[in-house]
Amino acid sequence: MTDLLVDLGGTHCRVGLGDETGLIPDTVASLRNADFRDLATLLQSYLSAQRPGPLRALCAGVAGPVRGRTAQLTNHAWHIEADALAKATGAEAVHLINDLQAQGYALDTLAPGTLTPLRPGTADPDGARLVLGIGTGCNVAVVHRMGNGLIVPPAETGHTPLPDCPDLRPLYDALRADLPHLPIEAALSGPGLTRLHHWLTGERLTPQEIIAKGPSETFALYSRILGEVTGPLCLHHMATGGLFLIGGMARAMAPHIIWDLFTPAFTARGPYTEIVTDIPITLITDDTAALRGCARYLGQ
Repeated sequence: MTDLLVDLGGTHCRVGLGDETGLIPDTVASLRNADFRDLATLLQSYLSAQRPGPLRALCAGVAGPVRGRTAQLTNHAWHIEADALAKATGAEAVHLINDLQAQGYALDTLAPGTLTPLRPGTADPDGARLVLGIGTGCNVAVVHRMGNGLIVPPAETGHTPLPDCPDLRPLYDALRADLPHLPIEAALSGPGLTRLHHWLTGERLTPQEIIAKGPSETFALYSRILGEVTGPLCLHHMATGGLFLIGGMARAMAPHIIWDLFTPAFTARGPYTEIVTDIPITLITDDTAALRGCARYLGQ
């Protein structure tokens, strides 16, 4: 039987079919949320085009918190209910997980060509791995090995506070004007890059415009904050298996990271500096990673 795999973001939804081998690549489609009333209607439209027959299971990675059998998109009004999706699609079982969880479950299934080394290190093959997603928002997933399977707990780390850095407090005061709880994604996200650039220059530009301008103080500040955030996160979770960056903003900014600024912010961890220094950093470029992770989740 066939599985229905869903990667639901705030703007687009990527959908595909899977079987016992994993994701079936030629079934993948990307649909705009704005073109549909709700997720159930979107999936019905996809299924009417694919005609896969009976569905064994549906797994959806949702860009927002999952509570039991319901989920809420962080950057869109849709509220997701597993029972409604089961009724709309006929799937025998419906599983809702966070989209970063789905990307974490994908790590062992990604082709080498979709993994770009950014910073060398020595990965512990049995160590935890940390996936950091930077796009419209920000979140992490921690990937643990358990026998022949993976355990990826849910998280909403993007809405935890930025680390305190005394010299960055003037920036933080400005960021609080938009987001009083000063979350990590106030800086590490697409809108966050716009905020950093505006604070430095007074210009309000899109992330694409900022990147097109080339090297700037904004790239330097982004690099510093990325290190200040990811170093403690890697130490929190002892992510000796590696740090993996994923998402549209992560990919767009990867060539512009200023490593001389990132590295000291990332590695300065007192007696644990050597441990963090050894953690390799890799960019994931597979747009179907979350779908592959949903397939892995169902298959283990």
